[in-house]
Amino acid sequence: MRNSKDDMRNSESKGKFDLSNVPVWVHVLIIGIIAAVVIFSIVKLVIWNAGTAELDKSDSGSFEVEVLDQIFLLSDDKKEGHTFDDEETILFLGNDAITFDQGETSVTAQISSKLGANCINCGYPASTVALKNANYSDDYPMDAYSFFNVANCIASGDYSSLESNAGKFEDYTYTGSTDRLKNVDFDKVDTIVIFYNAQDYMNLRIGMNPDNEFDPITYRGALNAGIKAIQDKYPYIRIVCMSFTMCYAFDSSGQIVSGDRYDFGNGKLTTYLQFMIDVSGERGVSFIDNYYGTIHEDNSSDWMLDNIHVNAKCNEYVAEHFVSAIYPDGLKAE
Repeated sequence: MRNSKDDMRNSESKGKFDLSNVPVWVHVLIIGIIAAVVIFSIVKLVIWNAGTAELDKSDSGSFEVEVLDQIFLLSDDKKEGHTFDDEETILFLGNDAITFDQGETSVTAQISSKLGANCINCGYPASTVALKNANYSDDYPMDAYSFFNVANCIASGDYSSLESNAGKFEDYTYTGSTDRLKNVDFDKVDTIVIFYNAQDYMNLRIGMNPDNEFDPITYRGALNAGIKAIQDKYPYIRIVCMSFTMCYAFDSSGQIVSGDRYDFGNGKLTTYLQFMIDVSGERGVSFIDNYYGTIHEDNSSDWMLDNIHVNAKCNEYVAEHFVSAIYPDGLKAE
């Protein structure tokens, strides 16, 4: 005779779901779906963090990874007073990113070739965006060629500091770039491109000053102040910020380290990247991301000449990226 306890257990078992009755194929299907979701998430995360060095040569001009480009167009009221002609004139400001290679394989030459535009290279080797010293010192003449000071020379029309310091460097580029900059007709300049490599990170420039958004001894402040100076003087010129690529640096022990992972005290390289993105958005200027989608640790030997300078192959990628993003319909893109 069954007792009350047996009846209770049987009653409870009827109310439970018995997994042993579920077909095997259902188990396999569920496990497969979970595995697919996990693998997809991991792949997307790896692509986002590392990027890829493969340039899509298709007619669409798209790239294989999502880059952080943000494109702004000038409003019609800001274009008033600009002299539009049949030639697109692009002025480049920067450092080794545009001066290390000044031949046919350079970024500026390739952009000129692809667009048929007049590209003016006014870069200064080894210069940074930010100042090293708050007050200029003859002991460090390189500060005269920081983006902050070059931008203010453009805004004021006074290039004397660039001229007086050029003779302190053996490289004639300082003199040549100053001569070209002095002779630029800004009424005919359509676009100014700001393109510096990672010298600010490697030279330990301070990232930002939370109490002064225009502090010129900080990367964020100098970029912000320099762009503002140009915008105030020439509101009809479109400005484009081009980010640096990944680079390597040397830590305190002399070991080579990836800027992607090493913090000198002012942030990793991606911290400086975010500053440029933020300033570009605040000032309403276009931002071109050359960081994600180009160089990473697995392909750096194919794209870099040393720890910071890139080769012709990378220059071609950067040029193609710029053209497709800023001039998707060719000249004249509005």
